[in-house]
Amino acid sequence: MAPSSVAPLPARPVVGVLHPGAMGAALGSALKARAGAVIWADAGRSHATAKRAELADLQAVPTVADLAARADVIVAICPPQAARELAALVAAGLAGRTDRPLYVEANAVAPDTVRGIATLLGDRATVCDGAVIGPPAWSAGTTTLWLSGPGADVAAGLFEAGPFAARVLGTAGTDLGAASGLKACFALQSKAAPTLWLALEQAAAAFGVTEALHEELARSGVDHAGALAAARERMAGRARRWAGEMDEAADAFAAAGVPDGFSRAAAEVYRRAAEG
Repeated sequence: MAPSSVAPLPARPVVGVLHPGAMGAALGSALKARAGAVIWADAGRSHATAKRAELADLQAVPTVADLAARADVIVAICPPQAARELAALVAAGLAGRTDRPLYVEANAVAPDTVRGIATLLGDRATVCDGAVIGPPAWSAGTTTLWLSGPGADVAAGLFEAGPFAARVLGTAGTDLGAASGLKACFALQSKAAPTLWLALEQAAAAFGVTEALHEELARSGVDHAGALAAARERMAGRARRWAGEMDEAADAFAAAGVPDGFSRAAAEVYRRAAEG
């Protein structure tokens, strides 16, 4: 896709964050140093989301359409499986605008999903690809926000001196999808690999060989119990979201001509965990 031009931002732009979950609240807080206002849409959101937004000192507006009509920059950070639906709501909200905001697609989605969202928004917004690697950042040194595509340098400037280390991949304006490709690769080891231990445990139980497997792993110097406990701890409360991320990573690998079975299997493990 050809790069789109990025209109200069106001000195103190209005930034909309959709939505302030744990990561979104941290991103919103980080943006306050450069923004005139950081807003979020509270229609249909949970009390927990509202509380996070309040603690991050973000300003509520009624709906996504209200946010889209007002924001100079929109940061989308939601479960991967909701990314297209959210972009469609934003597109509807932008229908009456004559200017073009910057839309930072920061979800853990495949490069083709980012490009599809750019097509969906069309000339209503300029789409920048973003990928957060690390936990919600409230202090520096833990988390990097990788950016690529149109407006990547502009978006990076909004995070200067904040806890998120913003870095631009490739030549700004030409590499839409690169940040999401990086995220997919990183997720293969950070989220797909731990599901190996869950699958081993389930298979051993089905075969009736759990005790023997544990003995063999211990004899081989493998800390199976520690790895399994760490995998379960990391996925607590995140299984459904991570299933969507693994589906997107699998799509990314398939599009690149790389075997995608690792991520497909991880997605299924997470789905089963989410279902109890």
